[in-house]
Amino acid sequence: MASPGSRGTIKDKAGFNAGEDAAALRKAIEGIGTNEKTLIDILTKRSSAQRQQICKAYQDATGKSLVDALKGDTKGNFEDILVALVTPPGQFDMRAIKKAIKGAGTTESTLIEILASRSNHQIKALSDAYLQETGRALTNDLKSEVGGNFGNTLTALAEGRRDESNNVDAAKAKADAKVLYEAGEKKWGTDESKFIDILCHRSVPQLRQTLVEYKNLSGKTLQQSIESEMSGNLEEVLVAIVKCVNSVPAYMAELLHKSLKGAGTNEAVLTRIMVSRSEIDMMDIKAEYKKLFGRSLYSDIKLYKPVCSSPTQREIMRERCWGSVEWRPELEILLITLRNTTRRSRDDRTRTRRCFLPEMDENLLSFAVFSAVVWLVVGLYLLVCTYLLCTVCKRMKRSEEETESSTTEVADIL
Repeated sequence: MASPGSRGTIKDKAGFNAGEDAAALRKAIEGIGTNEKTLIDILTKRSSAQRQQICKAYQDATGKSLVDALKGDTKGNFEDILVALVTPPGQFDMRAIKKAIKGAGTTESTLIEILASRSNHQIKALSDAYLQETGRALTNDLKSEVGGNFGNTLTALAEGRRDESNNVDAAKAKADAKVLYEAGEKKWGTDESKFIDILCHRSVPQLRQTLVEYKNLSGKTLQQSIESEMSGNLEEVLVAIVKCVNSVPAYMAELLHKSLKGAGTNEAVLTRIMVSRSEIDMMDIKAEYKKLFGRSLYSDIKLYKPVCSSPTQREIMRERCWGSVEWRPELEILLITLRNTTRRSRDDRTRTRRCFLPEMDENLLSFAVFSAVVWLVVGLYLLVCTYLLCTVCKRMKRSEEETESSTTEVADIL
């Protein structure tokens, strides 16, 4: 796996001064109206280590944490990504894991994404942060909250005991491939424990050789065998591990594409990947994205979450609602996009509605108007009927009272 900074798009800024940056952020936050451009320019052009120095300088100068200041002055997805940028990587992963475990239903996809793609060092950082914040070991909470072989796989990954040597033992790779083949394809029923043990503990170079040997032995890729032999969350996590063994950047590119092009943009995944990989392998992720989907990651982020359906309308909406966006790193483009989609004005929303109406089918619109008129007439009719019925009942009651009174008078006379 790439070391931080080697294939990332964010590097240490030359001539960095934490005090000056903290002062600029304070002015941007405390001034009349938030200067979002300053927040973006500073936080997307400093490394994570430099951002932590800025946080300390801001705390010393104001007595308030930068995270609290950002939360109090920004909203929505824009707030989320700003807070993510100033959060140490281990804590950032830990909070995502904690929310996935203890939220409203365990979010398995988040657990799979993080635990399958992180190195031992990253796993240790998030585990230490988890223990410090909760007082409990991450592995214990995973065992109690996630059961079965899926839980066993996540626990094995969370232990962070993968061999990280670069040595490859060809004989061992052949032996492991045979074990996997006999535990799955060749066997009636699947011995999942063999897959979990090998995939969670062997080094990445060793597993890559094992994948080659498995294909030679079975005629199928290991991923194909897993998909045919298993199902549900266990299948998803083991496939994710295999994909990460082949290429973590390609795996991340696939997740980014799903978050941008799926049924509704998943801003949490988008933010997490862009922030967590920006100093590790974002350059490789960009290359894989282009290779896999034929478009640049930059262009898809710039155009993500389109408001209107036609290309012409999307172009108009980008210019009117999002403004002109210059060529900048993908993380900065994402920040600008999240800022503008979160803080659009009332006029922007009006333009959005106007943009939708021409696309609406005329027959559907006519039917909707006709239905509304019919329901209005029916409602008025029922209201009139109710009024008349109440009037008749009152008159009948009054007539009965008069009749009873007359009867009493006649009885008295008699």
